[in-house]
Amino acid sequence: MDIVAQLEMRVPVIQAPMAGVSTPALAAAVSNAGGLGSLGLAAMTGDEAAEAIARTHGLTSRPFGVNLFCHQPQPRDLAAEARWLARLAPHFQRFGATPPATLVPRYPSLLESDELLDSVLTGQPAVVTFHFGLPRPEQIAALRQRGCLLGATATSAREAGLIREAGLDMVVAQGWQAGGHRGIFDPDGPDERLDTLALVRRIAPLGLPVIAAGEIMDRADTLAALGAGVVAVQCGTAFLRAPEAATSQAHRAALDAGETVMTRAISGRPARCCANAFSAIPDAESPGYPATYAAGKALDAAARAQGTTNYGAHWAGTGCARAVARPAADTVAALAP
Repeated sequence: MDIVAQLEMRVPVIQAPMAGVSTPALAAAVSNAGGLGSLGLAAMTGDEAAEAIARTHGLTSRPFGVNLFCHQPQPRDLAAEARWLARLAPHFQRFGATPPATLVPRYPSLLESDELLDSVLTGQPAVVTFHFGLPRPEQIAALRQRGCLLGATATSAREAGLIREAGLDMVVAQGWQAGGHRGIFDPDGPDERLDTLALVRRIAPLGLPVIAAGEIMDRADTLAALGAGVVAVQCGTAFLRAPEAATSQAHRAALDAGETVMTRAISGRPARCCANAFSAIPDAESPGYPATYAAGKALDAAARAQGTTNYGAHWAGTGCARAVARPAADTVAALAP
């Protein structure tokens, strides 16, 4: 299947669906420039997702994609959550705050809630991708009936094989360098931590169209990935400085240092972010996703209330210092082979 041709892409560049940062304006700008824009829906309610999809349709007549989280639901461990809040208590105290008495996790998995799926089925984006795992078979079937192309993130050849077995159309090969949440299906399982091109070479023999993700920042990176056998590249960090993105000023400023780390401290799942005070907290005892994320957001809010911004979830890939402040369409052109 020629994914690029089917999606009428003039440029084999996909804007990563960065939850909390991607916007209808960003997705539409990338699609209008000949790439494929994307919305990250995981942080939205069903109504918010429906509105974002509708707004994007209003800004572009071209195809765009959306992304949903499919993490395996885990039973709450209230004792572990209490220990983690106690670990964070000194950080809260620096800002004259106390940790929340209990955590209220957000971001339910698609596996346990159809709220976001219903909005996607109504909005009918051209592409739907999944992160952290795969949806239920009946959910895949429902999206198929709407004519959506389907894909999922893989961090290993094994995960790519599961994506193929599920009958999806494409696989996003997420290298170790990529920013944001690592899409590994089992966050406690083995992780070879393969860089992007090495992972692409492991996955390509499976026969699915492969999209490379991880430190794709300019034309040379795109050409290297295409030379390794991918059909397109997916870029998130390259678009973080775009005026159409919802990236905060603190997040934009953090990119300059160019130092990133993989940590579970912020959300409970491994994710790459700009090094800051939060990423320096030992993460071995975090109680898992999404409960840890609820604690992280509370601490960030306490810090920001006192004018401190270095506890934010400033997700970014290893090439973050190379991100350029320019309109999204210009970044698409700079990435084009």
